[in-house]
Formats: sequence, structure tokens, C-alpha cells
Amino acid sequence: MTKITRLDPNPTNHCFGCGAANQGGMLLAFEADNEKQRIIGKFILGERYQGGRGMAHGGIIALLLDEVMGKVCRFENVRAAVTAELNVQFLKPVLLTEEIVVEGWKEERKGRNLFLYGEIRDGAGVVLAKGKGRFVVLEPREPQKAE
Repeated sequence: MTKITRLDPNPTNHCFGCGAANQGGMLLAFEADNEKQRIIGKFILGERYQGGRGMAHGGIIALLLDEVMGKVCRFENVRAAVTAELNVQFLKPVLLTEEIVVEGWKEERKGRNLFLYGEIRDGAGVVLAKGKGRFVVLEPREPQKAE
């Protein structure tokens, strides 16, 4: 059985993508598949995030990939990391009125550098966009103390 953890927007975080303290933001919620070490989000974007003619703005696509990859850091016991590089491939239009699945995972870690990947897929599983990122760890998490 897969252990899933819901990652709701943090009420004290002002992040445009995932912070609940930013009411103008996207308020993105994800799920962490702790067994597979994947982060997954399902969204219908809506007209607010339009680029051209019913399609998501490219910046929003990049933001979704950055957010999902950033959440993967939790599997590496990282408290704070920043995006150092982000490469996005826009493969097909991301429609605003259909549900999309955004998924992220780790490829490798070299010292403070995490190499992460993400995809945006439609409901049929067709990959619409891909992301590759290098995140730099700023602060590791404090070790958990046994009680």
C-alpha cells in the first residue's frame, strides 16, 4: 500500500504558487507518494492563467514544473532549496478547461545539487510539457529526535 501525504498550501508561506498567505497566488496543493518518492498535483487552471486562445501561459507552465520539482526536495530531507536552473520543453498546448496532472521526481543528487524532473500530462496521459531543474540545497532539515 502506497503512503500518500497531502501537501496543502502553508498558511504562513507567501509563495505565489503554493503559499496560502498569498491570496493572489495559485494556492497549489499536491500529494507526496512517499513510497515512489514522487509529487503529484491535479489541476484545472481556468481562464485566469491564460496565455493565448484557451491555453495556459508559458510562465504558468514553468511555474507548475518549478513548484512540483521543488516539492521533491522533501524526500531528500531538505528544508530550503532554490532553483538554480530550469529548462522547460513546451510540447503541446496545456488547455485551461481540462484537468492536468503535474508530477515531479528526483534523478540524482550531487552534494548540494539536486537534479529533478517534472512533467505535465493531460487526462489521457499525453505529456504536454517537461521540465528539468537543478536545485541547490540551502538548509538541510534538522535530524528527527527519537522520543
